[in-house]
This record gives sequence, structure tokens and C-alpha cells, in this order.
Amino acid sequence: MPASSPSPMALNIASPVPSMFSKRKSHVPPPSAASYLSALSQADARARNSRTPAATPPLSTSSSVTSSSEDTVLHEYEIDNTDGLSLPARPPTSEQFFTTVHTEFGHCAHQEYRVESKHTPGEPLPENIEQDPPYYILLSTYISYLILIVVGHIRDFVGKRINPKYYTHLVPRNGYAPLNSDFDSFYTRRLKKRMDECFSQPVTGVAGRTIVLLDRISPDYNHTHILTGTRTRALNISSYNYLGFAQARGGCADAVEESIRRYGVSTCGARLQGGSVDLHAAAEALVAQFVGMEDSLISSMGFATNSAIIPALVGKGCLVISDELNHASIRFGARLSGANVRVFKHNDMESLEALLREVISQGQPKTHRPWKKILLIVEGLFSMEGTLCNLPGLLRLKERYKFYLYVDEAHSIGALGPHGRGVADYFAVNPRGIDILMGTFTKSFGAAGGYIAGNKTLIDHLRVHGHLGTYAESMTPPVLTQIIASMASIMGIAMPNTPLDNSPAAIMQYQQQQLELRGVKPVHPGPAPPSTLPHWLTLPTPLASGTEGKERLRRLAFNSRYLHRGLKKLGFITYGHHSSPIVPLLLFNPGKMCMFHRMMKDRQTPIIVVVVAYPATPLVTSRVRFCVSAAHTKEDIDTVLKACDEIGDVLDLKHGLSQKERWSIERVIENAVELASL
Repeated sequence: MPASSPSPMALNIASPVPSMFSKRKSHVPPPSAASYLSALSQADARARNSRTPAATPPLSTSSSVTSSSEDTVLHEYEIDNTDGLSLPARPPTSEQFFTTVHTEFGHCAHQEYRVESKHTPGEPLPENIEQDPPYYILLSTYISYLILIVVGHIRDFVGKRINPKYYTHLVPRNGYAPLNSDFDSFYTRRLKKRMDECFSQPVTGVAGRTIVLLDRISPDYNHTHILTGTRTRALNISSYNYLGFAQARGGCADAVEESIRRYGVSTCGARLQGGSVDLHAAAEALVAQFVGMEDSLISSMGFATNSAIIPALVGKGCLVISDELNHASIRFGARLSGANVRVFKHNDMESLEALLREVISQGQPKTHRPWKKILLIVEGLFSMEGTLCNLPGLLRLKERYKFYLYVDEAHSIGALGPHGRGVADYFAVNPRGIDILMGTFTKSFGAAGGYIAGNKTLIDHLRVHGHLGTYAESMTPPVLTQIIASMASIMGIAMPNTPLDNSPAAIMQYQQQQLELRGVKPVHPGPAPPSTLPHWLTLPTPLASGTEGKERLRRLAFNSRYLHRGLKKLGFITYGHHSSPIVPLLLFNPGKMCMFHRMMKDRQTPIIVVVVAYPATPLVTSRVRFCVSAAHTKEDIDTVLKACDEIGDVLDLKHGLSQKERWSIERVIENAVELASL
């Protein structure tokens, strides 16, 4: 492996702010330098089952090592690394020091594992081609569902007569109709319950690079689950933690602790009824600056952001045009609004333009009057497919047909673009060309809730007419602080100091800061103005400067491209764009979902995955959905690819390429940098 310069995250000094939850420090005197290096050397040797090196040993940091923790590297021998998750596969050198916890945010200082997330100007967006498996796969999938349905109905027919007590909740009783319809609950009882071990897995701890599973068993075929009392640490490729900000230690966590001291844990009210604090105003100003809009409105729940805001935008006499694969929250909000809804083929600009011509020429049903307004709603990054919306094509149609454009960036904000500003940043287009931007804080910022951004007139209207301000509880101060701290870490904070050097980048940043101080609005995308941040918020230098945020963006882009293209080269059928942190791998047969989930979890290095089936996907396109994070290292992606390669052969999942065209797993791992740079 060629030598490379260390990552900025590898040389950062940890935040000196003490933790209110940290353990009491012991008064053991510090060891000597010789004993310190000796313990490090022994820990590394044990972790690799090799001899202790005679030269200066590399430092191997454990999952309990941070500057804010009482544990030291000398305690590494107490860590069980049989699963390969507690210690890094590539230990840092004696010059490198990591401030993150390896089990929460993986240690990776190699700059060759970095890629910038951006669209090449002039290059067309790759078409979403859904590759079909062989016919015997489709036939066996349909037969599997048919068997489940037939056997399920037979069991219901016989069971209601032999053991009626198990069906009392499905039949009328004492004059009351059943709350759960027999037909509606059939899929849940007879199909989903058979694979319930794949869903609602109880976990504990931080949902970071790894996650701790609470082991469970079911003595009655998934009707009930019993916790065994044991725990399993697994590689987490299932959580929405794109930039790895879901950490229990670090600058953002310290800021959240400080907010609890100052504000408590709740505002105990709605935004329009005494539930607003200064953090709400600060967060909304920062979000508007981050996405490049005039103003923004935040919500305590991402799903409710769509379902409560869309009815405030459109109503009777209006038309909502929706992509066929839009999220359920968008569909729910459109139904609540009372507007007419039309659907176009996923990401197909020709289908959309034909629909626009039809609805504009025909007008409203029956009366044929012109529509009061037309609102087109798409997702920036589609959560089940991993595809990007064709934003340049949508903006061209918007200019021609004069409709309003609403982009849901729940999965793209923070995860796409060289500055993490979402799909507009990825395509290098002006976000002001989009009328309404929606997003969530769950995926990239390690928080919760959502936002709506647009011009100030629109946002002022939504504050009053949207249901969120009146009826929804306001976002809590700890969550607000996490949003502000993580977002400022991505943007970097504009410091009104002289440039540190004479480089063009430093001079340009300094000039931009001076313009801000004089009241001139900086160009988007830019750093976070200090005026938008709480005066008490202090972030470590790597976070405040934005260097660590940029590193996370580049790590996420590399991991996403490497996993997507690696699976393709191994022969799997995958969906989505190569820059998407969501990588769906098609399983098709429902029985393979349980087997894939179980085989991944039962490996020496356990891997926890999310499997998705009907009705979230079409009946025959069951899949496993990998969620990539900047917290993963290159070795973590190698581990996932190795597992998929072995399990794919066992379950017959490699139908994307012929045998001759597939790459071996060794070739894929060896050419990781090349694959990610394609």
C-alpha cells in the first residue's frame, strides 16, 4: 500500500470539555514511556496473533480510547477482538492519534480512500435500468408466495374450527366488530411473522460503525421473543448514519451535554404556544444558510414534515404530480390536502412531460378550469431504490411549464455534493431554482426531525397555516444542539481572523468573512456565520474549521462507490446511483431474506442488515438495503463484500453478470480505489 498523508481526523486533539457522564477518574500515576510502548506492542501482537515487533510499535486504539475517557491504550488486552470490530485492522502509527471511538467511528487515515461526491458537468445522469433475474428465479418467487398464501388460508380455515380461542380477535364478539380485519391481518400473521427475526431487532448503545444486539430466541415460531441476556456486537450496515455523527463522545456530544445543563431536555410546548427558544431561531437560520434558502421551518418529526406541510401548500382545485416511488409521507400528505394527484413513471422525464401537457391542456376534471397551482414532488435520493432525481431535467421542465417544485432531501441532504448540501450541490445548480426544499436531520446529522426551506413569505405562511406550529411538540434543546453542532461541523465556522497563509483558498475565505462582517451576504455554499450559532457553543478546532466535515463527506463518497461497484463486479443485481449511500441488493425470493439476514449475523464478524419486502417494494423485488456510513473503514466494506460473495454463492444471488464477466473478491478488494474513482 503506498504511503499517504494522514487524515486530519487522525491528528486532531480531542475536545477538552469534561463530560457530565464520564466516570470518576482513578488516581493511578501515569506509566513510564517504556512501559507504555511495551503495553501497546503487546496489545497489537495479541490482536494480530503475531510476534511483538522489535521496532517502534504502531499504536492500536481500542473502542474505549478517547481523551475524555478514563480508559487508556494499556487496557487493550481486556478487549475481546475475536469479531475483529473492537480494534482497527490497520493500527495507526506512533505519530497518529485518533479522537474518535473505533466502534463508533472507524479509524482510517489513508487519503487514497477519499472521493469527492459530485456530478461531472455535461455528463448525462445514468438511466435507472432494472435488471431482471432469470425466469426460474421469478417463477420460484411467485410459487413461494403462492405456497405461503394457500397454506396460510388452510391453517386459518382449520384453526378457526379446532382452536377458535386463537382467532377471537378476528371475529365479531359480544356485539363488537373486530378491530383487526381477518383479511387485512392475513399478510402480517401468515407471511411477515415467519420472518420476524429480521425485523425489530432490539439493540443497545450507539448506532455507529458497530451496534450491540440483544440476543433473543423464539420458542413459538416468532409469536413471542425472549431475550437470552447475552449481547453481540455487529458491524452496522443498517442504520441511517451517513456522516457518522451518531457518536456518544466528541465535540457534538459535548455540546449536547452543555445544552442539557442550560435548557433541560424539553421545551414542553408547541412552537406557537410557548415552546420556542432561541435555539429554534438559531437552528432555522443555520439550516437556511446551509441549504441556500431565505428561511426555514423545523419540525420535530420527519414524516410529519411532509404529511403536515403539503396540506398547507395545496388544496381543492390544485394538482399534485408525484413520482411513483415517492415516500409514504408524501403520499399521505397529498391525500390529506384534498388536491388531485397524478403519478408519473419513476425519474422518467418523457413520461413527466407527457403528463404535464395532458393536465395543463385538460385542466380540472369535469369543469376543465385551469388548476389553481401545480406542485411537482420528488425525492432527491429515493430511499428504497438508491436513485437520484434528474434535477437538471426537472428544472428545464419547470422553466417551460411553470409548476412549483418540491424536493424531499431526507436522504440526500448532508450525504451528497462536495459540500454536503444535497442534490442541488451534487449537480452544481442554484438551490433557489427549487421552490421548496424538505429534509430530515435523522440521516446525516445524528439527530431527529425535519425542515422545510424556501422564501421567507412562504415560510411565514407555513408557520401559521401548517399544523406543526400549533399542534406538534417543538424540537427539544438537545436535538437542536446536535443539529447545530453537526451542521456547523460540515460547513465550518467563519472566523473573523487574518488568513493563516497566503494561499488563494485562505485569502478567499478571509475576504468572504470580511464581507459578512460588513453585512454582505456570503456566497452559497459557505461557512456558518458565527452570528447564527449560540454564544456558548464551542467546537474543537477540526470541527469548527470544517476539515473533519469534509473528510467525512469524502469518506462517505468512497465507501458508497466502492460497495456499489464492488457488488456489481461480483455479479449481484443492485439498484441505484453509484454515489448513493443506499445500496439495494436484490434477493427476490422471500425465503432468502431470512437466510441472508441470519447468515450475515452468524458470521465470525457479525453484520446486521435490513431486509425489505412487500408492500414497501414490489412483490418480487425483495431486497437487502445497505446503508453506508462515513464511519465505516475500507476494511469494513471489504468485510461486507466478502460476506456477500460467500452468501451469494450459497443462495444463488449472482444474476447480474455472467460467470466470465464477474470479478473475484480478491480482485475487487485489490482494485478498490480504481472502482471508487470510475
